[in-house]
Order: sequence, then structure tokens, then C-alpha cells
Amino acid sequence: MESLFSRSPRLSRWLQWLRGPGKEAALPHPIPWLQITLTFQNRTQSFPLEHLIIRATRRFTSPVLLAILTIVYIISLAFFARAQWYQTPSDDFLDCTSTFWLKDNGCGLNGQLCTPFNTTSPLEFRCPATCSSVILANQRAVGAQEVKFVPLVVGGGDPEHTYRGDSWICVAALQAGVTSPSTGGCGALERIGTYTNFLSADRNAVHSTSFPSEFPLAFRFVPTPTVSAHCTDMRREALVFNILVSVILFVVLRPPSLVLYWCLLCIGFWHNTFFSDPRAVPAPISDAFGVFLPLLFVAYAMWRCAFRFVLPAFEALPIERAVWYLGAYWPGVLINVVFEHVPIDRLIVSDIAERRGALTSLLIIVVLVIILILNQMHVIRNSGLLLRYLSYYFIGGLVILVLAMLPGLTFRLHHYVFAILLIPGTGFPTRISAIIQAFLLGMLVDGISRWGFDSILQTSAQLRRDAPLGSSLPTFSKQHVLVNSTSPPSYITWDPISPILRSTEGWNGFSLIVDDVERYVGTALNYTLASLDWNVVHFFRLAFQKDGKSGDYTKAAMIFPNGSFVPPLPGPS
Repeated sequence: MESLFSRSPRLSRWLQWLRGPGKEAALPHPIPWLQITLTFQNRTQSFPLEHLIIRATRRFTSPVLLAILTIVYIISLAFFARAQWYQTPSDDFLDCTSTFWLKDNGCGLNGQLCTPFNTTSPLEFRCPATCSSVILANQRAVGAQEVKFVPLVVGGGDPEHTYRGDSWICVAALQAGVTSPSTGGCGALERIGTYTNFLSADRNAVHSTSFPSEFPLAFRFVPTPTVSAHCTDMRREALVFNILVSVILFVVLRPPSLVLYWCLLCIGFWHNTFFSDPRAVPAPISDAFGVFLPLLFVAYAMWRCAFRFVLPAFEALPIERAVWYLGAYWPGVLINVVFEHVPIDRLIVSDIAERRGALTSLLIIVVLVIILILNQMHVIRNSGLLLRYLSYYFIGGLVILVLAMLPGLTFRLHHYVFAILLIPGTGFPTRISAIIQAFLLGMLVDGISRWGFDSILQTSAQLRRDAPLGSSLPTFSKQHVLVNSTSPPSYITWDPISPILRSTEGWNGFSLIVDDVERYVGTALNYTLASLDWNVVHFFRLAFQKDGKSGDYTKAAMIFPNGSFVPPLPGPS
């Protein structure tokens, strides 16, 4: 290799540049920025703020005091978590997407799996905060409309605020003013059975979809639930509490860097688990402990390869250390809130291509990441370690390339993986390194506490979630609707399964959805329309079935009260 570079002066210069200034050398510790010096009339006065803080807080750095305050913190956190989750009956909790009705034929024929359609007594519930930011990741048919990248709320525009049964209850409650987007809240509702003509509304930053036909399950909110004593989502109060504790740790208690690192990690993990981004409601403690121990092993590896070189370098600068680390760590832990309005859900091509603004946002993030990487490369080169780090990342890149090329699998760069990959490049005592590694540690904590160690390789079925399967679609027959001259339409018909599709894909039946409710399953080629209310328009979607399992449904065909038929647009719904 050396002879190859020696024969090419240009390559030799590149090699020399990559090697840096010479031997591997440790970078100096940061120079204090808060060492203020004032000169007045030939007199100089210094204000070493960092040193003054160290002197003033020296009496509080006892390990015994830290142990006592740790016990106090754990007890306080337990009371916070109890007030947040465990004073309300678990059956009263709803998550942001809780609903009475499932997509397509998820409720079975005539909705029999989602009964009762009406109730005599109100249903009391409690909703978490921040539900307005939860959106549909895939298209959802509502009559002839297809909604996507918005919360699923249908109706609410009439004077009594009537919502269709598949509306997300907590987001509907936000629109109706029953709960708060920042603190959640409690409410009660009643199911009223069949309702016709759901009107759209635009209130409290929530826009709902209209539906001009009938649906067998609707609900309305009613006043004064009995569970209202413990309804406020306390994530903001918990965040203030945990940030205050972490500031006291960094500035006042100042334990050894390794202890400080573990404290920061644990505070962020349990805050995320109980408050800012829980896996479910109420927060499942057993799941949290299932990933906590593996996270500690990963965090120890991150300490060994990066944090042990940077965090101790700021021990003499408690104020700066608190600013750089806490100012970046907490946005990383709260990445779900920080990036709430960034239109990127998953780093896969299909998601980025479909969502408006996603590509622009991704380009901005990529440019910022490249700038930070170039800065770190400059720092690593000055320490004489650039060639070594480039070789490590080159090997890692080859491994990722091989994984990405495996057939039938897609490589997913989860944000906890992104953090693990980049943290080793921050193990140098500079302020930028401290900021980057603190933010990445927060991302690591958020990703693992919320999603666990999710696989970096996923199948197309896992990535699809509830999107269309890509299966073949049936067609309504050219005859479409059978009508006699004195009454509304009597039948809707469709074409039989072709021999090719029957043999290659195994279809042996049909599923018909009428007004977003499955009304027919079987092998017949028509459906009677006699039971429908012909004062409103009706919507029909059809799918093949194989042994009772449905494929994709067509987009909605429409039949108007005058009997006119509008065929479905191409593609699945």
C-alpha cells in the first residue's frame, strides 16, 4: 500500500492529509468562555464564574448527599408516575387512535364484531396530551374521499357534535372542546346508533371529514364524567421537574463524570417511559424494564468509545457543561415533540416520496448532518485518528450495504441506530462534540424506550402497516345497476372471478362494503339495494376474498338517489 501511494504524488498528498499533523495526539481541554475580565482605569478585575460556582457548591458534592437525593428523586418520580397513570382506572384510558370501528371489514359482516352500536349509559374515558399531532400514515377511505396524513375524524359539524364511529375518540374530543391538546383530559360519550349525513368541522386546530350517507354507529360527547379528579396529563410538570433535577446534578452536586452520565441516562429514560413518549396508556412498566437493562449495556459501550473522553473534559466548567449537554440532551429525548411538525415519519423512499415537504425537510437535515460530520472529520484529523475512524466507518458501510441488498428485506435506519453509528465520532473534547453526543444520546434513549430494539431489517409486510396489499381488484359489471322504471335501484352487480386469477391468486369469493360497512361476503355476483335509504348517496367498494380473507378493496363507486352510477376510480382504496 505504501509503495502504491509513493508512486503517485497526488495519492501520497491525500494520504498525508488524512494522517493529519503527525502522531496521534490528545486534544486540549476546552478553554473557559465564562472567564470574564474587565479593565477600568488601568485596573483589571476578573470574574471567573465557573470557579466561583465550584467554590460555592463544593459543600454539596458529597456522595452521601447524592445518595440521599437519589432516593428522594426516585420517590418523587414514583408519585409523579402514580398521579399521571395509576389513579384512574386502566379501562378508562384511551390512546390517541382509539376508536369503536376498524378499517374496511375489520368489524366483520354488518359490524357484528364492533357492537354495541348504541348504549344507555355514557362511556367515561381519559385521553393523553398531544393527540392532535397523531395522523394517518396510510390512506383511509371515507365514502368517496381518501384521507391521509391527518387525524381520522369524521363528522362533528352538526349542533350536537355527532361523530362517525370510526373517528379517533380523543382527537374528536379535542375538536369538540372536551379535552385539551396540551394536558389531555377526561370526558364521557354515548353511542347513538345509526346516523345520517356527518358534517365536517374545523375547530380547535382539528379538521374533520364529511360523510353524506348513513353509518350504523355514531357517538356524541356528554358532560361531566366522574373520573375528572385525575385527568390532567402531567408531562409538562414532569419535564420541568426532571430538567431542574438534571441542572442541579450538573451545576450543584457535580458527581464524577461516569456517575453523572448514568444519572442523565436514567432520568431521560424514565421520563420518556412515563411522560413524554410512553409505549401505551397507561405506561407499561414491564415493557420498560424489558429494554432498560439492554440499554444500559449499549450506553456503557457509548461511554467507552466517546463520552469518557468528553464529559470529564468539562468538569472544571460546570455551567458550560450544563448548557452544552442539557441543552442538547433534552431535545433529543423529546425528539417526538421537536420534530412534531417535520413531515417525516420513516426514512424509507415511499414515505418521503408521498408526503408533501418530506423531501425538502430531509435535504435540510442531510445538509446539517454533513456539515457536522465534516466538522468532526476536521477534529479527528487534528488528533491523528482520521484514517482509523474512516476504516471503521468504511467497514460499517459495507455491512449496511450488504444488509440493504438482501432480497425481500428493507434496511431501516431507526433513530436509535443512527445515534449508535454517530456517537463514536464525537469522542473528542470540543464543545460541538459535546452538543452532538448529548443530542444523540437523547435520540438513543427515546428510540429504545419508545420502540425497543426494533429490527434494522424489515419485510415489506411490516413496512406496509395497513396500506393496500397490491392485490388484484374486482370490477363492477358493465351493467352496473339494475333499475326498474318506478322504484330506486334494485341491484348492484360485478364481474365474476376470471379463471386466471382463480388459479394464480386463489380467489374464491367477494367482500362488498356499502357505506364503509361490510354488507356482503360470498360468491354471488350481485347485491340487493332494497334496504338502503335512497334519500342519500351510497358508496360501494368491492374486494376479492380467498377463504374468507379479503384482498384490496376498490375505490368507491357511487349510486345517487336518482339511480345514476359513478364507477370507481382506478386503484385500491
